[in-house]
Amino acid sequence: MKSPLLSLPGAVPAEGVDEGVAAHYGDLFREQRALADGTGFVDLSHRGVVAVSGEDRLSWLHLLLTQHVSDLPIGEATEALILSAHGHIEHALYLVDDGATVWAHVEPGTQDALIAYLESMKFFYRVEVADRTDEFAVVYLPAGSIAEVPEGVVVRETAYGRDLFLPRADLESYAAKAGPPVGILAHEALRVEQHRPRLGFETDHRTIPHELGWIGTAVHLQKGCYRGQETVARVQNLGKPPRRLVFLHLDGSEVHLPVVGTELRLADEGPDGRKIGFVTTSVRHHELGPVALALVKRNVPVDARLVAGDTAAAQEAVVEP
Repeated sequence: MKSPLLSLPGAVPAEGVDEGVAAHYGDLFREQRALADGTGFVDLSHRGVVAVSGEDRLSWLHLLLTQHVSDLPIGEATEALILSAHGHIEHALYLVDDGATVWAHVEPGTQDALIAYLESMKFFYRVEVADRTDEFAVVYLPAGSIAEVPEGVVVRETAYGRDLFLPRADLESYAAKAGPPVGILAHEALRVEQHRPRLGFETDHRTIPHELGWIGTAVHLQKGCYRGQETVARVQNLGKPPRRLVFLHLDGSEVHLPVVGTELRLADEGPDGRKIGFVTTSVRHHELGPVALALVKRNVPVDARLVAGDTAAAQEAVVEP
């Protein structure tokens, strides 16, 4: 779905998963600074929007999600995962309940598979699941923003900012008064700085929640049974995850950023050393310079010097070994 805001001056379309919205509007670092200062907005209208209504919505979702949502207060934001039977991450949902409906935004293009799974699990519960992507656009306002939120718009407020479920028909008129537009690349740069994983970027077909630090924020360890819980409990109580998320400071003298999937090796072992991980997201940050998120094997020493392809990298632990 192509955003009408791509017609704004300076808009450069994003590619890949984020196709359909602007990568930037002509000045990446200025846009990052605007978000960091609490100004501007980010068009996330390419993300999927799923709504679950009905009087059983919270108790039913509680059975399916990794998060404790049976008593979710109205207006309180949370996030949750859906796991496979083996505990691997399949979906990430960013939720809020407005008193009648649970609203969730999800990664672009994942809503169809998510809805198909939810529909298969309805049984006798009094719930309705709907794809509202054609009707509602997600707009992000950074923490500290004083931009007006239109009356009646569902808001998901977190420490990082506010997600608005804005009627798609109002997107252009809201953009005209919400402050300077900011592209998805600036949003991604701050996400990496904040060490926040993203489905499809920091995850692959075998990722479990412990590897990314999603325990606590998206996984509740004291709730009842859900698909994949056995793996979560076993790793939590008896072991450690095989990989861990790290934050990388990259050599700023390199012209090109290491692309997603770039292999990581120990610097001391040279270019022919064993692979110990890979880059998941790399960005240029307005203050930190080139940085990245990566997954490495759990037993990699936290003070080890790394190389991402040909680029030297110093790591900071996000998930402790």
